Amino acid sequence: MLTTATLSVSVGALPVVGFQSKKYMNHRHFTVLASEFPSFLPKEVENINDPCARTLASRIERLPVHVNFSKSCIMSSCVKPKTSFKTNPVVLLHGFDSSCLEWRYMFPLLEEAGLETWAVDILGWGFSDLEKVPSFDVASKREHLYQFWNSYIKRPMTLVGPSLGAAVAIDFVVNYPEAVDKLIFIDASVYAEGTGNLAKLPKAVAYAGVYVLKSVPLRLYATSLTFNSIPFSTCLDWTNIGRLHCLLPWWEDATVDFMICGGYNVSGDIEHVKQKSLIIWGQDDQIIDSKLGVRLHCELPNAIIRQIPNCGHIPHVEKPAAVLKLIVEFVQAESQVDEQSFVLS
Repeated sequence: MLTTATLSVSVGALPVVGFQSKKYMNHRHFTVLASEFPSFLPKEVENINDPCARTLASRIERLPVHVNFSKSCIMSSCVKPKTSFKTNPVVLLHGFDSSCLEWRYMFPLLEEAGLETWAVDILGWGFSDLEKVPSFDVASKREHLYQFWNSYIKRPMTLVGPSLGAAVAIDFVVNYPEAVDKLIFIDASVYAEGTGNLAKLPKAVAYAGVYVLKSVPLRLYATSLTFNSIPFSTCLDWTNIGRLHCLLPWWEDATVDFMICGGYNVSGDIEHVKQKSLIIWGQDDQIIDSKLGVRLHCELPNAIIRQIPNCGHIPHVEKPAAVLKLIVEFVQAESQVDEQSFVLS
């Protein structure tokens, strides 16, 4: 059985549509045909209506990543930048049980702002080929991300972690500090003590819980908890986007393995993060208490915090323009910002 905490994290990971830009309407979002999607995506991608999701899905590709825990390289899903720059890149992670499609609004905005942008699927989620991968625990996720960075990015990066992706970022940076220049946390889930009692579940029970996690009714319910007054047709499209990666044949094995291995427990690592950090928090986050954002700000040695009003757990989808402004200012800042300031954007 899924716990309330697990449900809360999964709610936060669901990518949702809350932003329509006239600029997008002038792009080719309505012309992405089924034949333009990569062949490794589940065929259900053709049923997605959201034009931004369809466009970003058409750009997903797999790159080979060699890791020590697998005999064969992992064909790892990501969205690559169209243009490389001399400046350090921005690398986008995602939340628990999510994918790079979570960034369907922010990714083009960051590119248009002149930032070299990558969206990387965390090992075990997203659209990588995981058929022969033996492990999806924290150490494996960490090494996979490092080898991806070491193979393709090769420069200190601004690493962006929303929700559980913030825990992934903290775990990564304390082990590979040379790979990260700056950190951005969005409604960070960093104080949970791993997967808790889920790690003790018999495998049969764990598989039953994971099966429920990918179900349409649960995803619809999770979306309805996060947003009010959403038309059913829109809510259903959001659900289809959020669970698309769950339709790959190895998703259940990867998720169960992560649950049983205990998950992320990084609260003790926070004080060791030395990189300059930006914390972004949705003022109306119903998934993670904003007090934890203030706590994170106090515990990170070199952090600033910015709050976005009238916004829930996924600001990079609900208020992408506001998030874009904060990220661009933070990435491009040349002088130290007052660490104690707290500004409503």
